[in-house]
Amino acid sequence: MRKLFYLVAALVAGAVMLQAPAFAQGTYFDPVAQKWLTMKYHPGGPSPIKRKRVRYDGPYSPGTIVIDTSERRLYHVQSNGRAMKYGVGVGKDGFQWAGTHRVTRKAEWPSWTPPAQMRARERRKGRILPAYMEGGPNNPMGARALYIGSTLYRIHGTTEPWTIGSAVSSGCIRMANEDVIHLYKNVGVGTKIVVKR
Repeated sequence: MRKLFYLVAALVAGAVMLQAPAFAQGTYFDPVAQKWLTMKYHPGGPSPIKRKRVRYDGPYSPGTIVIDTSERRLYHVQSNGRAMKYGVGVGKDGFQWAGTHRVTRKAEWPSWTPPAQMRARERRKGRILPAYMEGGPNNPMGARALYIGSTLYRIHGTTEPWTIGSAVSSGCIRMANEDVIHLYKNVGVGTKIVVKR
Protein backbone atom coordinates (compact mmCIF):
# COMPACT_ATOMS: atom_id res chain seq x y z
CA MET A 1 0.00 0.00 0.00
CA ARG A 2 2.81 2.36 0.91
CA LYS A 3 4.58 1.68 -2.43
CA LEU A 4 1.36 2.50 -4.28
CA PHE A 5 1.07 5.78 -2.36
CA TYR A 6 4.65 6.79 -3.28
CA LEU A 7 4.11 5.80 -6.91
CA VAL A 8 0.96 7.97 -7.15
CA ALA A 9 2.72 10.88 -5.41
CA ALA A 10 5.65 10.63 -7.85
CA LEU A 11 3.31 10.58 -10.85
CA VAL A 12 1.42 13.65 -9.59
CA ALA A 13 4.67 15.54 -8.93
CA GLY A 14 5.93 14.62 -12.40
CA ALA A 15 2.72 15.84 -14.01
CA VAL A 16 2.96 19.16 -12.19
CA MET A 17 6.59 19.58 -13.24
CA LEU A 18 5.67 18.86 -16.87
CA GLN A 19 2.81 21.38 -16.84
CA ALA A 20 4.80 24.35 -15.50
CA PRO A 21 7.37 24.40 -18.32
CA ALA A 22 4.57 23.99 -20.87
CA PHE A 23 3.02 27.25 -19.68
CA ALA A 24 6.39 28.98 -19.68
CA GLN A 25 7.01 27.81 -23.26
CA GLY A 26 3.84 29.39 -24.61
CA THR A 27 0.96 27.11 -23.75
CA TYR A 28 -1.73 27.45 -21.11
CA PHE A 29 -4.62 25.43 -19.79
CA ASP A 30 -8.00 26.84 -20.86
CA PRO A 31 -10.50 25.90 -18.12
CA VAL A 32 -13.46 26.51 -20.44
CA ALA A 33 -12.19 24.27 -23.26
CA GLN A 34 -10.64 21.90 -20.69
CA LYS A 35 -7.44 21.51 -22.71
CA TRP A 36 -3.96 22.93 -23.20
CA LEU A 37 -3.75 25.64 -25.89
CA THR A 38 -0.76 27.18 -27.63
CA MET A 39 -0.37 30.95 -27.47
CA LYS A 40 0.40 32.61 -30.80
CA TYR A 41 1.17 35.76 -28.83
CA HIS A 42 0.79 36.71 -25.24
CA PRO A 43 -2.94 36.71 -24.45
CA GLY A 44 -4.79 39.97 -24.55
CA GLY A 45 -3.63 41.05 -27.98
CA PRO A 46 -1.50 43.95 -29.20
CA SER A 47 -1.74 47.55 -28.08
CA PRO A 48 -3.72 49.93 -30.30
CA ILE A 49 -0.81 52.34 -29.72
CA LYS A 50 2.43 50.95 -31.16
CA ARG A 51 5.57 51.31 -29.08
CA LYS A 52 8.36 53.25 -30.74
CA ARG A 53 11.78 54.73 -30.09
CA VAL A 54 11.58 58.52 -29.92
CA ARG A 55 13.80 61.52 -29.23
CA TYR A 56 13.92 62.47 -25.57
CA ASP A 57 15.32 65.71 -24.16
CA GLY A 58 13.71 65.62 -20.72
CA PRO A 59 15.47 65.97 -17.36
CA TYR A 60 15.54 62.28 -16.40
CA SER A 61 18.58 60.05 -16.69
CA PRO A 62 18.84 56.86 -18.78
CA GLY A 63 17.06 53.92 -17.21
CA THR A 64 14.26 56.02 -15.65
CA ILE A 65 10.62 55.13 -16.33
CA VAL A 66 8.59 58.32 -16.83
CA ILE A 67 4.79 58.03 -16.96
CA ASP A 68 2.90 61.03 -18.29
CA THR A 69 -0.68 60.31 -17.20
CA SER A 70 -2.17 63.28 -19.09
CA GLU A 71 -0.56 62.06 -22.33
CA ARG A 72 -1.20 58.41 -21.38
CA ARG A 73 2.28 57.38 -22.38
CA LEU A 74 5.19 55.70 -20.63
CA TYR A 75 8.77 56.59 -21.55
CA HIS A 76 11.69 54.34 -20.72
CA VAL A 77 14.60 56.77 -21.00
CA GLN A 78 17.61 55.46 -22.91
CA SER A 79 21.02 56.90 -23.69
CA ASN A 80 21.86 59.30 -26.54
CA GLY A 81 18.72 61.42 -26.13
CA ARG A 82 16.30 58.58 -26.91
CA ALA A 83 13.44 56.82 -25.13
CA MET A 84 11.15 53.90 -25.80
CA LYS A 85 7.58 55.23 -25.80
CA TYR A 86 4.58 53.01 -24.96
CA GLY A 87 0.84 53.63 -24.80
CA VAL A 88 -0.65 53.01 -21.36
CA GLY A 89 -3.96 53.00 -19.55
CA VAL A 90 -4.04 55.20 -16.45
CA GLY A 91 -6.23 55.94 -13.43
CA LYS A 92 -9.77 57.11 -14.09
CA ASP A 93 -11.19 60.29 -12.52
CA GLY A 94 -10.58 60.23 -8.79
CA PHE A 95 -7.79 57.65 -9.08
CA GLN A 96 -5.00 59.75 -10.58
CA TRP A 97 -1.82 60.21 -8.63
CA ALA A 98 1.76 61.42 -9.07
CA GLY A 99 5.05 60.70 -7.38
CA THR A 100 8.55 59.29 -7.59
CA HIS A 101 9.24 55.71 -6.56
CA ARG A 102 11.36 52.69 -7.47
CA VAL A 103 10.56 49.26 -8.85
CA THR A 104 10.53 47.13 -5.71
CA ARG A 105 9.58 43.81 -7.27
CA LYS A 106 9.08 42.14 -10.65
CA ALA A 107 6.73 39.23 -11.35
CA GLU A 108 5.93 37.05 -14.36
CA TRP A 109 2.26 36.11 -14.66
CA PRO A 110 1.50 37.82 -11.33
CA SER A 111 -1.37 36.84 -9.09
CA TRP A 112 -4.03 39.42 -8.26
CA THR A 113 -5.30 40.30 -4.80
CA PRO A 114 -7.81 43.13 -5.24
CA PRO A 115 -7.69 45.51 -2.24
CA ALA A 116 -10.69 45.34 0.10
CA GLN A 117 -11.79 48.87 -0.86
CA MET A 118 -11.81 47.90 -4.56
CA ARG A 119 -13.85 44.78 -3.85
CA ALA A 120 -16.34 46.82 -1.81
CA ARG A 121 -16.58 49.48 -4.53
CA GLU A 122 -17.21 46.89 -7.23
CA ARG A 123 -19.70 45.01 -5.04
CA ARG A 124 -21.80 48.20 -4.83
CA LYS A 125 -21.95 48.11 -8.65
CA GLY A 126 -23.08 44.49 -8.59
CA ARG A 127 -19.71 43.04 -9.62
CA ILE A 128 -18.12 40.47 -7.33
CA LEU A 129 -14.32 40.36 -7.48
CA PRO A 130 -12.34 37.40 -6.17
CA ALA A 131 -10.31 37.85 -3.00
CA TYR A 132 -7.39 36.26 -4.87
CA MET A 133 -6.74 35.12 -8.43
CA GLU A 134 -3.81 32.98 -9.52
CA GLY A 135 -1.65 34.38 -12.33
CA GLY A 136 -2.33 33.28 -15.89
CA PRO A 137 -3.72 34.38 -19.25
CA ASN A 138 -7.16 35.24 -17.82
CA ASN A 139 -5.80 37.31 -14.92
CA PRO A 140 -6.40 41.10 -15.28
CA MET A 141 -2.79 41.73 -14.18
CA GLY A 142 -1.58 40.28 -17.47
CA ALA A 143 1.77 38.76 -18.32
CA ARG A 144 4.13 40.85 -16.15
CA ALA A 145 4.07 43.32 -13.27
CA LEU A 146 6.47 45.91 -11.93
CA TYR A 147 5.59 46.83 -8.33
CA ILE A 148 5.79 50.57 -7.61
CA GLY A 149 7.45 51.37 -4.27
CA SER A 150 5.31 50.45 -1.26
CA THR A 151 2.12 51.57 -3.02
CA LEU A 152 -0.75 49.34 -4.12
CA TYR A 153 0.00 50.37 -7.72
CA ARG A 154 1.68 48.36 -10.45
CA ILE A 155 2.77 48.73 -14.02
CA HIS A 156 1.18 45.59 -15.42
CA GLY A 157 -0.24 43.86 -18.45
CA THR A 158 -3.91 43.50 -19.27
CA THR A 159 -6.50 41.20 -20.80
CA GLU A 160 -8.17 44.33 -22.28
CA PRO A 161 -5.65 45.92 -24.68
CA TRP A 162 -8.35 48.12 -26.21
CA THR A 163 -8.26 50.18 -22.97
CA ILE A 164 -4.69 51.34 -23.65
CA GLY A 165 -4.68 55.11 -24.12
CA SER A 166 -7.66 55.55 -21.77
CA ALA A 167 -8.22 56.57 -18.15
CA VAL A 168 -9.70 53.29 -16.94
CA SER A 169 -7.84 51.85 -13.96
CA SER A 170 -7.96 52.26 -10.19
CA GLY A 171 -4.52 53.88 -10.34
CA CYS A 172 -2.37 51.15 -11.86
CA ILE A 173 -0.57 51.70 -15.16
CA ARG A 174 -1.80 49.23 -17.79
CA MET A 175 0.18 48.07 -20.77
CA ALA A 176 -0.56 45.53 -23.50
CA ASN A 177 1.06 42.22 -22.58
CA GLU A 178 3.62 42.31 -25.39
CA ASP A 179 4.64 45.83 -24.31
CA VAL A 180 4.90 45.08 -20.60
CA ILE A 181 7.04 42.02 -21.45
CA HIS A 182 9.30 44.24 -23.57
CA LEU A 183 9.66 46.78 -20.73
CA TYR A 184 10.08 44.06 -18.09
CA LYS A 185 13.09 42.61 -19.93
CA ASN A 186 14.79 46.01 -19.95
CA VAL A 187 14.38 47.19 -16.35
CA GLY A 188 15.44 45.84 -12.99
CA VAL A 189 14.43 46.12 -9.36
CA GLY A 190 15.54 49.57 -8.17
CA THR A 191 14.66 51.34 -11.45
CA LYS A 192 13.37 54.86 -10.80
CA ILE A 193 9.72 55.53 -11.72
CA VAL A 194 8.36 59.07 -12.11
CA VAL A 195 4.59 59.46 -12.46
CA LYS A 196 3.49 62.90 -13.67
CA ARG A 197 -0.04 64.33 -13.97
